[in-house]
Amino acid sequence: MRIVVTGSLAYDYLMTFPGHFKDHILPDKVHTLAVSFLVDSMRRMRGGVAGNIAYSLALLGERPLVVATAGADFGEYRAWMEAVGIDTSGVVEIPDEFTASCFINTDRANNQIVAFYSGAMSRAKDLSLATRGLTKDDLVIISPTDPMAIARYAGECQKLGVPYIFDPGKQTPRLEAEQILTGLAGASVLIGNDYEFGMMAQKLGRTEGDLFASAPVTVVTQGERGSTIFSRGRTIEIPAAIPKEVRDPTGAGDAYLAGLAFGIRRALPLEVAGRVASLVAAYAIEQRGCQEHRFTLPGLEERFRTVFGPSRELQALAGKALTG
Repeated sequence: MRIVVTGSLAYDYLMTFPGHFKDHILPDKVHTLAVSFLVDSMRRMRGGVAGNIAYSLALLGERPLVVATAGADFGEYRAWMEAVGIDTSGVVEIPDEFTASCFINTDRANNQIVAFYSGAMSRAKDLSLATRGLTKDDLVIISPTDPMAIARYAGECQKLGVPYIFDPGKQTPRLEAEQILTGLAGASVLIGNDYEFGMMAQKLGRTEGDLFASAPVTVVTQGERGSTIFSRGRTIEIPAAIPKEVRDPTGAGDAYLAGLAFGIRRALPLEVAGRVASLVAAYAIEQRGCQEHRFTLPGLEERFRTVFGPSRELQALAGKALTG
């Protein structure tokens, strides 16, 4: 089984403003707002939902295939992905565009002003999964990217009989009801947070309970309160793995999805797969940036044992990793 990851690839530009935004915004002048914030640091980091998911999957010992679009500035990022064990043969570079870019300015109170440029991501709708030789033994992750691409990939998976995880994520506000319905129609796993499920329910005129029952497996993430998995009449509560240090929650959801996909790919019980996902998210939270955490599968299994108790299934996978 191959894991194919669709979604965005982006550069994240992280900036830090040493003051408070509120001190520089006049409430009675917001209709003519013109402000400039002098930042004291900036870092360009690898990001994008597809890149983040694929990175954690590679740490877990998988070699995921990323299908996405990037810009002419993608060379360094591609080299990095290949070096950590990600298959980038599905990444198409658009020569006259930049890779999608997210500019995040954070003040001392952790308030953020964000600007996102979609760049090459807007061409993701031109890619197809139909030529990838996918079968029912593969698993596709459909994560946030161009809305038309999301609907296209879901439709292609349905025609090909390929199981997929549907994660509309932060693109939920932009998706039309018809595009959401297309994603739901054949999803093996539906995943989102509380807010995203509420928004999907509103757009579709359904209850959240209806959505929870719309896929064989539905996962609702709730941040530090953990997550809930609904599957064939069962409700499985997954506790959050407490991070050793909270440095940056950005990308935790992507890391969670990587752990969940790994668990499904390896046929782990849902109780174990959810806890693996929770633990991978904790690793991401402990580092600043979405692809800066490090772990090995044996190391994760050891920490899993400490946090949640032993899992024979996970121990077996870790043992195989150690013996090659």
